Amino acid sequence: MIRFQRTIKNTIQCKGIGLHSGKQVSLVLRPAAPGTGVVFIRTDLGGIQVAAVAVNTAATSYATTLRANGASVQTVEHLLAALAGLGIDNVSVEIDADEVPIMDGSARVFARLIADAGIQAQAKPQPVLKVIKPIFVRDGNKQIAIWPSDKPSISYFIDFNHPMLREQSLNYRVSEEGFIREIADARTFGFLSDVKTLQANGLAKGASMDNAVALGEDSVLNQEGLRYQDEFVRHKILDLIGDFSLAGMPIMGHIVAHKSGHGLNAQMVSKLLSSTQSWIILGSRETTEKPGEALYRQAML
Repeated sequence: MIRFQRTIKNTIQCKGIGLHSGKQVSLVLRPAAPGTGVVFIRTDLGGIQVAAVAVNTAATSYATTLRANGASVQTVEHLLAALAGLGIDNVSVEIDADEVPIMDGSARVFARLIADAGIQAQAKPQPVLKVIKPIFVRDGNKQIAIWPSDKPSISYFIDFNHPMLREQSLNYRVSEEGFIREIADARTFGFLSDVKTLQANGLAKGASMDNAVALGEDSVLNQEGLRYQDEFVRHKILDLIGDFSLAGMPIMGHIVAHKSGHGLNAQMVSKLLSSTQSWIILGSRETTEKPGEALYRQAML
């Protein structure tokens, strides 16, 4: 399970619109040194840096927003999912607006760009957070648990009041190949009845059926239909992978989520990092098998 840290071999870039802002956005991903992590660089604000770590989570309504040094970047979860799903630990993300482009609503474009760029192993071990005691968070009928397991996996359950979204579930064994095959292509989704309300509140300005699955009263409105029969629960797993990457290292455990979203995902990551007796760090001489407050501080760097 322990591996060396990785970055991309070559610089890659793309352009698109922000799902909520509707703004045109340019994105450039560059290789970064070991220990850098994922760092957003707001080129339109003189290079202000916003690290993709849990302590910088600023908002979780309809998307995950990071904020640091007076700058913010929203809708980061799909790009972060692609990076985490393909095992990219260190990368600089140059962005010229305040929102990551939505592309087609999934992580497909980002994953393909990363694959095209190539993956470079680096001469430093990648720490892994191994859960050794169960951890739980709950908000009404929404809940997440992380159970000890030597094989990282995610079980997700959704149940919306809509005929296309009732009682979907999926068990996903975490792997790079599995991410490409089972998760990366799953698109974000929304209800047509909610669009006007969202837009009245300054959200979903860039939303269209080119970048989301649109749901009417009882059917999918996109002409091409679904990419997977259970695309909705797969996309929720995609979001969770992106949100949980803010822990700063891979998580070895079995994550079980029921009707979760960005807000509860963020709560779990925060509780996980603060529950220092519930995990150990694997991956270096200094940290292997040594739980405690020092490791929590390291995880937050």
